[in-house]
Amino acid sequence: MSERLFVLSQHLMPKLALTRLFGLFAEWRAGWLTRAAIRRFVARYQVDMSEAADSDIAGYATFNDFFTRALKPGARPMADSRLVCPVDGAVSQFGAIENGQIFQAKGRHYSAAALLAGNAALASRFADGHFATIYLSPRDYHRVHMPSAGRLLEMTYVPGDLYSVNPATARGVDRLFARNERVVCLFEGDDGQPFVMVLVGATIVGSMATVWHGVVNPPRRPAIHSWDYRQQDIRLAKGEEMGRFQLGSTVVLLYPAGPLRFDTSWQPAKPVRLGEAMAD
Repeated sequence: MSERLFVLSQHLMPKLALTRLFGLFAEWRAGWLTRAAIRRFVARYQVDMSEAADSDIAGYATFNDFFTRALKPGARPMADSRLVCPVDGAVSQFGAIENGQIFQAKGRHYSAAALLAGNAALASRFADGHFATIYLSPRDYHRVHMPSAGRLLEMTYVPGDLYSVNPATARGVDRLFARNERVVCLFEGDDGQPFVMVLVGATIVGSMATVWHGVVNPPRRPAIHSWDYRQQDIRLAKGEEMGRFQLGSTVVLLYPAGPLRFDTSWQPAKPVRLGEAMAD
């Protein structure tokens, strides 16, 4: 299928219905059928089960149990850098936030305010700041970890579309990450500066969850909904798990203006792993 035709199919397909259907299957305890589906998935996407805490496919009662599998202790050591990569995946884009705009792909940008559910006041805190977008493919480890220590301030669920977030769709769909369903998490770092982690949903991503809230969706709320955690003193350490996806998706990170330098090895499409140096 050509890239243009693939993107066109994204506009036409019943994305929400497909996502709901897969969500039901992913939670179905179907015994041998579940194990067969997992084996097929492992073979199709060349998933490295030797890294999993439980490498035995028979140990997973549901597809979601497999997909959100934990890693063996020590499988992802943390680099000695200010910021570490929060996920396994591939670099989509990274760089400066210019005039409030975030670079998506050649010829395509979206505003930080749109990404943050129209919160212009919050977006202004990242004016002339920095961003990084990391894509998680189906084969990747799908838990999301902290790039640095942080205190949770608030979380916002933003309803939206469910386009695929793979590189072809990023090149072909305007404002992709600011129009898809997403969960915006605002933290305060040890230096007192804010940073944001946005978990972006996608077609067949049946659910997103955080460690402090549990499953955020479903249910899929019809309107933006926020939770304020400033009085709860929820603190997460660098490298600690903060959330997870039920299938491949994307994480967008925002940082305020300042002397932040991304790792010199980073470039679009570069495979990255949790714990590797991201920026200083």
